[in-house]
Amino acid sequence: MKRFKKLIKFILLLIVLLVLASGGVYLYIKMSPKLEIKSANAFLMYDNNQELFFQGTGSKEWISLDDISDNLIKTTLNTEDKNFYKHHGFDFLRILKAIYVNVTSRSKSQGASTISQQYAKNLFLDFDKTWERKLNEMWLTMQLEVHYSKDEILEGYLNTINYGHGMYGIENAAKFYFDKSAKDLDLAESAMLAGIPKSPSYYSPLVNYDLAKNRQKNILYKMFKNKIISEEEYKNAVEEELVLVGEKNYLELANIMYYQDAVMRELKEIKEIPSSFLETGGIRIYTNLDMNAQEILENSIKNNLTTDKDLQVSSVMMEPSTGKILALVGGRDYNQSQYNRAIQSVRQVGSTMKPFLYYAALENGFTSSTTFTSEETTFNFSNSQSYSPQNYGNQYGNKPISLATAIAYSDNIYAVKTHMFLGEDTLVNMGKRLGITASLDEIPSLPLGTAEINIVEMVAAYSAFANEGYKVEGYLISRVEDLKGNILYEKKSEPEAVLNKSLTFILSNLLTSTYDSAFIDYNYPTAIGIAPKIKHTLALKSGTTDTDHWSIGYNKDICTAVWIGYDDNHHIETSDYKYSRNIWVEAMENYLKDKENNWYSQPNNVVGVLVNPITGKPATEQDEKRKIMYYVKGTEPTNTDMVFDELLEDN
Repeated sequence: MKRFKKLIKFILLLIVLLVLASGGVYLYIKMSPKLEIKSANAFLMYDNNQELFFQGTGSKEWISLDDISDNLIKTTLNTEDKNFYKHHGFDFLRILKAIYVNVTSRSKSQGASTISQQYAKNLFLDFDKTWERKLNEMWLTMQLEVHYSKDEILEGYLNTINYGHGMYGIENAAKFYFDKSAKDLDLAESAMLAGIPKSPSYYSPLVNYDLAKNRQKNILYKMFKNKIISEEEYKNAVEEELVLVGEKNYLELANIMYYQDAVMRELKEIKEIPSSFLETGGIRIYTNLDMNAQEILENSIKNNLTTDKDLQVSSVMMEPSTGKILALVGGRDYNQSQYNRAIQSVRQVGSTMKPFLYYAALENGFTSSTTFTSEETTFNFSNSQSYSPQNYGNQYGNKPISLATAIAYSDNIYAVKTHMFLGEDTLVNMGKRLGITASLDEIPSLPLGTAEINIVEMVAAYSAFANEGYKVEGYLISRVEDLKGNILYEKKSEPEAVLNKSLTFILSNLLTSTYDSAFIDYNYPTAIGIAPKIKHTLALKSGTTDTDHWSIGYNKDICTAVWIGYDDNHHIETSDYKYSRNIWVEAMENYLKDKENNWYSQPNNVVGVLVNPITGKPATEQDEKRKIMYYVKGTEPTNTDMVFDELLEDN
């Protein structure tokens, strides 16, 4: 009995302490400055002309609760937080129920966040699920509940919640999906919109109408069961045919959302930016987005990628002198997939790896005329292993060919021979020197592009060739300010000299061989099919694996990469290879339209020699094909130069 009395006293004391602690917290919050939430949740994005192209949230689109349809308010409360007007920020019974359901079902299907908690989450720049972040959200939830009425919190929530496709806030969403103000939404429209925030990329009616419709029906059915609406209202709303105007609007701003998503991802990595909007009062993000380049890139994809809708694309256009990302597309249709392949995926790069190898070869004594024999070859190693690479289509010259020809045909035998001749660590080190962070293995197949690399890294690496030798890092954000104009962050671009200007000049000219008819012989240059479309002098290299196709090229003004492939890595049809090249050339030429041919000036220590492009030997009157190729002075070809295979045999 005494123990029982002691237990009762302990419980009563604990309750008293909790009440006192709660009262203390309440008084502390009450005496602290009131949060200015209306102006604290805006993020505005500007292009490189400082024109606003995206507005996340903010007072400009803020509408009062009185201007929001009762239908929308009822459907939202019933869907997200039925006890909103009864609890003080946390619904403990709902939390216990969610824990029970999740434990018994061994899933995380049940959530218990109240509208106050979700609104607190919206005041942060990212949604990282750390304990520190959760504690901050809890504290902010309590502050909201103390400083603001329930109507004010609900108003703030509805003005900041994400309704998908970059539409934050109910007024933006109502206009986007239904071309009407939030105050005019009917029950069916309201239920459709109320279902989206749980997973905007999943329940948007523009992404999957059937899923969105089923969720709308479930929301309406629960409202009917809870006697919030009548059976007649339920049936009428379910049967109502919704007219979605957002699809038309959406197609116009389509894939720019990939750029916006990439900006937000980069923003999270900038240490100078506080994680909470409350510490900044909102932010202005000045990006490198070139609207003209973005439009050109998107149109190039739409005009050319007309095949199987499962075939995906990513593309990046970069200013090579700085690393500024001017345009970015992470998929063929943001409406169907928000997965951003430009920043979230790595893919096998194929023969686009070879220019790294051939620059290293030029550093190690190779010239445009250096020859290996193109023939079926098996490489045998001391550990009893062997490697037998093949050329595309089993096309072999069965004769010595120049480095220029090897690039034109993307000859795999020549590449592996060069790789083994230089040492397998040479290409790995060159990749790292150019800024490739992906794992590169010292294996015979590395120059054929078996490594998986992100497209932004590949464009930045090629930009070192395009800018005549400077390593750059691709970036989207140039400056971030708070809403008062205080600079929170400014990008300091400091390109690092890593390559020799004379050798980049030679390599860039070699990369024009990929579409040059002078190299038509026993094979055709890999990009000869787009030669009629190329009006400017451009360097270009394509890359092909069973599952990926790349085109990367540049001049002094712009560097562009295009990748196509399937998300599930199944094989690409040979007939589909043309898509990346056609997208690339259309994007490049339209971007450079009306611009002068900004090619590279010949360095003083480089000379041009008229040669037979296939053999690399000095041209004679008997040669049908002749071409000027470039060499560092003192390395010009002669008719007596040995084939490198012979040098290997002598060793």
